[in-house]
Amino acid sequence: MNLENYFPVLLFIVVGALVGIAAVTLGSLVSPSHPDAAKLSPYECGFEAFEDARMRFDVRYYLIAILFILFDLETAFFFPWAVAMRELGLYGYLTMTVFVLEFAVGFWYIWKKGALDWE
Repeated sequence: MNLENYFPVLLFIVVGALVGIAAVTLGSLVSPSHPDAAKLSPYECGFEAFEDARMRFDVRYYLIAILFILFDLETAFFFPWAVAMRELGLYGYLTMTVFVLEFAVGFWYIWKKGALDWE
């Protein structure tokens, strides 16, 4: 077996590791590290940032995050439709109207179920 063929792969791995280590080291040396009360306060997730990793937390945060991703992806379909609306004609308009109605019904449903209530 000829190991000379694997030298570029080994070189690529070594250079990649050195660049990664250099970036992390340089970042830790240059960046200031003075956490204050605002940095250590709970952000978005609703629980303390530096506690035990096995603590219980509210699952509603993940529900809202999943709903955000779902509705964010659905709204991404509006942009290509808006760009090509003239070429699509009446059929494209009616199809998108049905999509918007389904979108609105889904949003209304999760709102009435209380999935967006944090309290």
